[in-house]
Amino acid sequence: MTTPNAPKTTTETPKDSVLTGLIGRGIALSRTPAMHMAEARAQGINGVYRILDMDAPERANTSLKALIEQAEILGYDGFNVTYPYKIEVIEHLDELSDNARSVGAVNTVVLKDGKRYGHNTDLWGFAESFRRGLPHAKRDHALLIGAGGAGVAVAHALVDCGVKLLSITDTDPARAESLAAQVRANRPDCTTCAVTDIKALVTEDRPDGIVNATPVGMAKLPGTSFPVDLIDPEMWVADIVYFPLETELLRAARAKGCAVLPGSGMAVFQAVRAFELFTGLPASPERMKARFDAFDEVPQTQAS
Repeated sequence: MTTPNAPKTTTETPKDSVLTGLIGRGIALSRTPAMHMAEARAQGINGVYRILDMDAPERANTSLKALIEQAEILGYDGFNVTYPYKIEVIEHLDELSDNARSVGAVNTVVLKDGKRYGHNTDLWGFAESFRRGLPHAKRDHALLIGAGGAGVAVAHALVDCGVKLLSITDTDPARAESLAAQVRANRPDCTTCAVTDIKALVTEDRPDGIVNATPVGMAKLPGTSFPVDLIDPEMWVADIVYFPLETELLRAARAKGCAVLPGSGMAVFQAVRAFELFTGLPASPERMKARFDAFDEVPQTQAS
């Protein structure tokens, strides 16, 4: 993989048709295809967005490398990448944008002129969701749970949103240490540290807020990554999981009176930026959020 120059953020000429998809595991119920295709229709584009679920029986023996090659052969304009491939995909790409390179994770790949360009729209997606959803949140100290492909983007986004001290924990302590060092190098104005004992952290220096950047809480992986008995009403609590939208963690935090931020915001705003990369056209965040919310019979709201 070579990274001599950052790829352009948009295509030179807006497209009138686009074929894209989502690569990941357990993504059959993803809302991303509907958001992209509805936005394409609204802009007069013939847009097709397909689910490329590696858990599907027909892909039981398909590698990530082979699936990307198939996408190129079939004429895809690009694809999104989700759990667990946001870091693994990098070795199969030709160039990375500046933010994807600094974060070390990719969730959007543009296929153009025989090359594969990797971007990270998760960083901006979470940051924009945080700014809009928790505008008055105290940001002296935050705890990030999860240092994987999504966690690396969320860590940088939290610092960009003003977090001064970022504690990071992960089931793999070495990965948490590595991310803490990475953020220190990329965002030297922030103090970062890896922690292994959440209870001790809360007792000694209670975070102002916590963010779950792990898959725990998803419909197929129920539970919570943070002990609910340690939730304090003064905390704000964010989750990147959006299926279900009301995770066990958010439900417990809401019950204690915490300000909460569901994963819908990050899901929508990362899609807004990805749509622009795929098509060369700016997307409407309001329109894409409306399509996302249309999945729910009862509109989801955030506590403030």
